[in-house]
Amino acid sequence: MQCPICSAHCLPAGVIAFNKCCGGGAQNLLPPSDMNVSYVQCSRCGFCFAPEFSAWSLEDFATRIYNEDYAVVDPDYADARPRANAGSLLATFGERGRGIRHLDYGGGHGLLSKLLRDGGWPSQSYDPFVDRSVSLSGLGQFDLVTAYEVFEHVPDARRLIADLASLLRPDGVVLFSTLLSDGNIAPGRPLSWWYAAPRNGHISLFSARSLAALGAIEGFAIGSFSPNLHAYWKKVPSWAAHILRPA
Repeated sequence: MQCPICSAHCLPAGVIAFNKCCGGGAQNLLPPSDMNVSYVQCSRCGFCFAPEFSAWSLEDFATRIYNEDYAVVDPDYADARPRANAGSLLATFGERGRGIRHLDYGGGHGLLSKLLRDGGWPSQSYDPFVDRSVSLSGLGQFDLVTAYEVFEHVPDARRLIADLASLLRPDGVVLFSTLLSDGNIAPGRPLSWWYAAPRNGHISLFSARSLAALGAIEGFAIGSFSPNLHAYWKKVPSWAAHILRPA
């Protein structure tokens, strides 16, 4: 199998029970499952993913992962996380935010954008599961696109980076979160990393090298502020110069 990011050869990385969650205790609250999920890892860039999900439709994901039980495996999804991320953006950009056209990609029901609008930002939300009638091409382009806890959920990383690039102005910034796998996944080692959790929808696990290779497909530079927070850009805009540095 070829890596969908860099086309190098992939090797088996491990098999995980479908009901494995990031919070292990949540598994005891879910109906039992006899499904197992196989992951593979690229031998060059380190991208680790579960190939079988590439054939799933939005309906499959909505029925089997993002269903009424999802709040059990990710209780912060609906309220705590968007509030925390909105607060971080407001603190980071201050008054500059009022002049930033912003899109929260994968924004669920739009709480983060609502909080930013309350703070004076021109912000809107888009989520492929919530906004199925919305055409991505009709949204226009943005100065800032955020994608919090999105990358690990997508079955098609190339499609994701193409969509993000299409939504971004030439001097725009993609700010996103996903936890790097470096040091946690390696050939010959059992795939026991807590973040590898199919029931949470964590089906694409990125190393630093694979994130850089993915961004390079669209000509993006990359910077990481922590193992969980990163940014893509082509030209540093004045409103983000205080946080971005050349890769």
